[in-house]
Amino acid sequence: MRVVIAEDSVLLRRGAARLLEDAGFEVVGEAGDGEELLRKVRAHRPDVAVIDIRMPPTHVDEGLQAARVIRSELPEIGVLMLSQYVEERYVTALLEQGAAGVGYLLKDRVAEVDRFTDAIRQVAAGGSVLDPEVVGHMLGRRAKDEPLEALTPREREVLGLMAEGKTNRAISETLFVSERAVERHVTSIFAKLELPATDQDHRRVLAVLAYLKA
Repeated sequence: MRVVIAEDSVLLRRGAARLLEDAGFEVVGEAGDGEELLRKVRAHRPDVAVIDIRMPPTHVDEGLQAARVIRSELPEIGVLMLSQYVEERYVTALLEQGAAGVGYLLKDRVAEVDRFTDAIRQVAAGGSVLDPEVVGHMLGRRAKDEPLEALTPREREVLGLMAEGKTNRAISETLFVSERAVERHVTSIFAKLELPATDQDHRRVLAVLAYLKA
């Protein structure tokens, strides 16, 4: 799998590249700012771009703006954003164009190699991944808001794990319940959020967007 990494800290960028190379990924480009990132992505057409949200020159949201350009021009490329802190406004801005092929992790997760590499694989496959801390923060704030108030505490828990990109099997293992029980919760979530009866993967994305936009 081919990856481009954008991070202005050379130390962090090289560290992430080394982790990915050791895990079997091919790092085809590295960038230190948004303009360089766009050049590398357009030239190499990677499977995934791993992007720091804050990059030169202002260190505000250059990475996010570059990510939105990539999603507009090259929607087949997965985008995994990295952030030092939980920044909810950046999550919602990133997902305005849809959640498929998008991920958002705190930078600390890079050291958790399995979580980091799994997130890259999931966004490359068109899935969506949100950091557990981001999910917890958002669910905590919105637990009493529409449309989530119709969900039971267990259904909100399942929805949070769905937002992290977990499959039904992974959710069942996390919650120590049967996979059939998870399927029932997911079906109930879809019904309560009034999501259309399209394919299940698409509805999972819509369910995540529903609580992000609540």
